[in-house]
Amino acid sequence: MEDTSLYKVALIVLGAAGVVIPLFHRLRLSPVLGFMLVGIVVGPFGLASLATRLPFLSVITIADRESIEPIAHLGVVLLLFMIGLELSFERLWLMRRLVFGLGTVQVILSAGVLTGAAIVLGYAPTTAAVIGLAFAMSSTAVAIQVLSEEKQLNSPTGRTSFAILLFQDLAVVPILFALGALGPTGGTGFARAIGQALLTVVAIVAVGRLVLRPLFRGVARTRSADLFVAACLLVVMASGLATAAAGLSMALGALIGGLLLAGTEYRRQVEVTIEPFKGLFLGVFLISIGMSLDIRTLGAHPVLVIGASCGTVLLKMLIIVPGARAFGPSWAHSLRTGLLLGPGGEFGFVIVSVAAGAHLLDPETAGVVLFVTALTMAAIPLLATLGDWIAPRLGPAPAIDPALLPPQTSGNEPRAIIAGFGRVGQMVAAMLDVHKVAYVAIDRDPDRVAQERARGRPVYYGDMTQIELLRRLHLDTAQALVVTLDEPTEADALVVGARAERSDLLIVVRARDAGHAAHLYRIGASDAVTETIEASLQLSEALLVDLGVPMGPVIASIHEKRAELQAGIKAMAPDASVRTLGRRRLRDRL
Repeated sequence: MEDTSLYKVALIVLGAAGVVIPLFHRLRLSPVLGFMLVGIVVGPFGLASLATRLPFLSVITIADRESIEPIAHLGVVLLLFMIGLELSFERLWLMRRLVFGLGTVQVILSAGVLTGAAIVLGYAPTTAAVIGLAFAMSSTAVAIQVLSEEKQLNSPTGRTSFAILLFQDLAVVPILFALGALGPTGGTGFARAIGQALLTVVAIVAVGRLVLRPLFRGVARTRSADLFVAACLLVVMASGLATAAAGLSMALGALIGGLLLAGTEYRRQVEVTIEPFKGLFLGVFLISIGMSLDIRTLGAHPVLVIGASCGTVLLKMLIIVPGARAFGPSWAHSLRTGLLLGPGGEFGFVIVSVAAGAHLLDPETAGVVLFVTALTMAAIPLLATLGDWIAPRLGPAPAIDPALLPPQTSGNEPRAIIAGFGRVGQMVAAMLDVHKVAYVAIDRDPDRVAQERARGRPVYYGDMTQIELLRRLHLDTAQALVVTLDEPTEADALVVGARAERSDLLIVVRARDAGHAAHLYRIGASDAVTETIEASLQLSEALLVDLGVPMGPVIASIHEKRAELQAGIKAMAPDASVRTLGRRRLRDRL
């Protein structure tokens, strides 16, 4: 018989995603809490502890947290990869003051203050230093997920939080090397290890710039969605494993991989491809956090656990809030940042594990630190809600540092999206350029996309029929969608999806003939431009002018004939009248 235990993790994650998370969404509670609650219930300290007496529970429980850790870590890796896709090396350079200024202040002061607090509580200096370093870390996975749910990643809170979290990810490397040096076996080759790590990062960047575009262009030419998924996961795993081999975290390597792809024409399609994997694997990570919460630790040390949890969040907030305010964000955004980053983080687990292996922490102390870290991470969604309630009451915000502003505030947001960049799409783009109307285009021919990007045009590779891809191209703020596809079924699918997404969107579509144009009006098009009619009208205009008929009467008659034919087509689609009114209003705005 087949060993069904291999499928338990998949069953639990899919059950959480399909049942528990929709319930939390309906109750307006954070899905982060939902996944963690699932981990608590099915974990070794929940129902799994009853499996010896009730064997049937073993089917839906996970007794060993370590069995899902590789998958859980992959969730964090994919999250950092997606963050990299949203950034760029230029954007990171603009944020350098926040990353290396505010990030350094937060890590050093938090570790120092928390170490001092641990010494006051009676811990030995070395043990206290490990505790301080572990609690100084914050949760990239949970904080970024909460910001993403609230659509705050591009807000000053999101940018400030990410800057601090990025520096923490970088700081983990020397921290782990230092812990190894403090162990009984001592540490050698510290400078060599740091040099190796830096060389690995440089190598990833150099190889990535040379290889990524040709790799994805070759895969895109196959028109195979499966191979494109494989290429995306290859980049994530290869960059992550390369940094892991050099002593860095896999998440940092994935971030670099995302940054390298962020400047390519494949960025948007990669985002759409990776997003489902990221969501599910991150759910596994959150479940693993819930599984680490042993309620017996709270029963054995209630005062210590509650005091350490509250004290850690409070002390870190007292450092992060004024520190963030000194670097530009308002008090409201600084408070939100402090509440998000005050709890512990996933790298705290790594630091404690390494320290315990080096005999710098006894098992009981390590258990308390791990429990406090997991407990405070579980509280992040609630603390974020508290910040949303308090922040608006702190007064008006001052001017915002440019490093905190999202890229979309540049004033170059696309007013039109062109789906299909063949001859028709290129002509539409040329006319938009003449009238200085910003646009973004999408096409599935990788060679054409590469050629047009070389000319400086904002064209991306991707499957135009995927609405999620159009969302990534700012369909929510665009004023018009131009569909130039020559395949009627694809054009129809795109019109239906876009109209379902935006009832007020101006949708102009290329149609083959009058029948197809009438069909497009029925399914949601604002305007359908018929190839056969337009070609006939232009041919008639050229003929009449060449025969000596004056230009003025010719143009007038052509316009009248076009209006007559359009009226006939719309008569075949009676629902088009309402959309025509919306089209006129949008035209006025354009």
